[in-house]
Amino acid sequence: MSQTQDAWPDLAGRIIDDESGRRHILPVRVYFEDTDAGGIAYHASYIRWCERGRTDFLRLLGTDSRRLIDGSASHEPAAFVVRRMNCDFLRPARMDDVLIVETRVKELGGASVTLLQAVLNGEKRVFEAEVTVVLVAVSGKPLRLSTAVRSAFEGADMGKAAG
Repeated sequence: MSQTQDAWPDLAGRIIDDESGRRHILPVRVYFEDTDAGGIAYHASYIRWCERGRTDFLRLLGTDSRRLIDGSASHEPAAFVVRRMNCDFLRPARMDDVLIVETRVKELGGASVTLLQAVLNGEKRVFEAEVTVVLVAVSGKPLRLSTAVRSAFEGADMGKAAG
């Protein structure tokens, strides 16, 4: 663990196992830069927050994006890229709100992972997304999930929907 991780152990959020299943949670604050002129979170901010949640989930599972990209996690440099994202904007979030980005595994494919993500303000859902990411080599071809990556995600796949 690096010095930064020692000093800020929850910087990448955390993985929680409870009666609702396994999920990654990441707190985010809505800053001025995340809002439109009315102080409401801009729609693209939700996409960025979910990207952070997916990235930190992968990091905490032991397969961070940097290691995939530089090739140290496998034989060929690769990255997870978004293939499909279905979004529902349910309620507005406002400047200074503290939100939780929740990420769960829904399904594993040969080269893909489908995740369920929600952004919550307290107990209220403000945003939901179903995101399919595909592991792609820098050459552009899809790559099968390695045993290590598959095992990490299977440990997180509890078969329960974010609900």
